[in-house]
Amino acid sequence: MGFNELLKLAKQQQAQIGSMQFQIDQMKRLMHGVKRERFIPNKDEKQMRLPFDIQPIAEPETEKQVITYSRVKKKRDNHPGRFPFPDHLPVEEIVIEPKEDTSGMKCIGREVTEQLELIPAKLFIKRYIRPKYIKVEDEASLTHKGVIADLPVFPIEKGMAGPGLLAQVMIDKFVDHLPIYRQIERFKREGIRIPSSTINGWQEAVCNLLEPLYDTLKHRVLSQGYLQVDETPIRVLDKSKKGKTHRGYHWVYYSPLEKTVLFDYRNGRSREGPVKLLKNFSGYLQTDGYKVYDLFAEREDITQLNCVAHARRGFEQALDYDKANAEYAMEMFQKIYAIEREARQQNMSPELRHDLRLKQALPLWNELGRWMAETYKTVLPKSPMGKAMTYCIPRWDNLMNYLMDGSLEIDNNLTENAIRPVALGRKNYLFAGSSRGAERAAMFYSFLGTCKKNDVNPFDWMKKVLEVIPEHKVSKLDELLPQNLEL
Repeated sequence: MGFNELLKLAKQQQAQIGSMQFQIDQMKRLMHGVKRERFIPNKDEKQMRLPFDIQPIAEPETEKQVITYSRVKKKRDNHPGRFPFPDHLPVEEIVIEPKEDTSGMKCIGREVTEQLELIPAKLFIKRYIRPKYIKVEDEASLTHKGVIADLPVFPIEKGMAGPGLLAQVMIDKFVDHLPIYRQIERFKREGIRIPSSTINGWQEAVCNLLEPLYDTLKHRVLSQGYLQVDETPIRVLDKSKKGKTHRGYHWVYYSPLEKTVLFDYRNGRSREGPVKLLKNFSGYLQTDGYKVYDLFAEREDITQLNCVAHARRGFEQALDYDKANAEYAMEMFQKIYAIEREARQQNMSPELRHDLRLKQALPLWNELGRWMAETYKTVLPKSPMGKAMTYCIPRWDNLMNYLMDGSLEIDNNLTENAIRPVALGRKNYLFAGSSRGAERAAMFYSFLGTCKKNDVNPFDWMKKVLEVIPEHKVSKLDELLPQNLEL
């Protein structure tokens, strides 16, 4: 075997070792939750190295000295002060007069001290009393029923739970991720015993009531010309296998233009879900590199965008294996993201952001593309650097498509933020009891996610909707969506 062949074999073995080490490190990160969010390039290589080849210098002998010191109290920096209290909170004023006799004295001012206080939520009985009247001449009649006011329409007909209680139960479950058994324990502390079957019945009734509104939200989201898509798993109890669960998926569709969120539950991660839901969609579709989404690139009415954050992640993972190349790529991505930060800080209009991107970001993308095309020839495809480039190169046009319109986002981070409540919920109730339960969860995650994106108090919105939706016109249900309803 010649020298060149030995050198080639050595490089292949080194690449295999690097790839295996990369896989081991990835497993460790998954097990221990280690994740680097920021990259700070090392400008000085020597700072990260110890001079092992340098002999230690012997310290010269010195006379012992008695060291004395005096403690100096450090001055504290000016504290910014506590946060201001919101204007909408009610104020209870308590005037405290001095214990001394102030008769004959003149008030020259006052000192005001504010404290944030809490009155715990309390259950109460709302009793509707309807006087019944009858004409004097009809009093002797056995058939005359008299005159009595109509009861208001309740969310649950003949139900014992009012709109506020129903709203709190749903918020506890899907915002604060409080399982039903914990809600029951809280009711017990108030001296009220409510069976779990009753609360489940309330949830089912609320879901049936809000399902037409969910369909309205779905139509509203899909009518937008720009959607971001992502998916997240959820464990669902398998009725056919006792004690077993299967992995279902919430597909999340987010409209950055209107700040609306749609969760759509499916039994699996196949293409069937997004293909069916996006059948009539047209416009910009932003996704990660999951192959299911590649089929939308074939449609003429859809322009596909890929998430730049996912592309950047591959180079971040390659920092320990090909430092020089990975640092260059990461610095280029930092410059590109700095442009987005500038546009956000200056609150630029879509038109101005589009011009800024073409002027500053486009040259960076062209430079990064030329470097990647040349460097790819020198790296092994299965190495961490090779995998990072293999992800980017086929998707290059899709990664740059956000430059086409100033209304488009550079990545899918907004959608990933909308998914976080699902991850928190998984830690508390572990799995959904059925596919129907997962579908109900998708409905409420949609409503409450849209509330969060539009800075709407979810309890206030839910309570208001439950009060008015029984008599609201079906043709005007869009008025009740979180971004439209006046509270």
